[in-house]
Amino acid sequence: MFNLSIASVLYRVVTLLIAFTVHEFSHAYVADRYGDDTPRMAGRLTLNPLAHIDPLGALMLVVAGFGWAKPVPINPYTLRRRSESAVMWVSVAGPLSNLVLAIFGSLIFLVLWTPMQGTAMATTGFTGILIEFLYFFIIINLSLMVFNLLPIAPLDGEKVLEFFLPPSGKDFLANIRPYGSILLLVVIFLLPSIGFDVLGAILRPVLTTWMNFLVG
Repeated sequence: MFNLSIASVLYRVVTLLIAFTVHEFSHAYVADRYGDDTPRMAGRLTLNPLAHIDPLGALMLVVAGFGWAKPVPINPYTLRRRSESAVMWVSVAGPLSNLVLAIFGSLIFLVLWTPMQGTAMATTGFTGILIEFLYFFIIINLSLMVFNLLPIAPLDGEKVLEFFLPPSGKDFLANIRPYGSILLLVVIFLLPSIGFDVLGAILRPVLTTWMNFLVG
């Protein structure tokens, strides 16, 4: 997604700490609001990045442009006793938090960029560095949103899709759920190596649309 440089690595690390922390905290917060104290008992109802960051997932985000955090443990039976849609809302809370971060970043980006567009100051000095960081920040948060909404376990999108499916569809998802991680590895690594970049084909148009909408 980006060229590896000292600056881009730093941008990714800072974005990772913010995006993954807010993403996982959002899962924990919504679950807690629905009466499931599992995230709270696991120490995940916090904005402390150390509680959420997975070392391997963080390394992959820095090096490869994608990654993951430690999943927030929840008790779906507790949630469903409160509301049939509770698991869906807990799942969608993470991707929605990344969208909110991207929108927030785009507002600051536009405030800084618009007055200086076309000037040398737009790409130099502290303001230039901040603008460049915000560009990374927006793209990475949008990427996390779209990626996590893919309907493949253990991603959030699988639980979101499950809520809207009829019983037969729910059964189908339950049958392929144990193979979700393998499917992800195939989509992320194997298919691109033989010329079928399915993930890129999904991500690129969505990211382009959102980036055009947010920052032009």
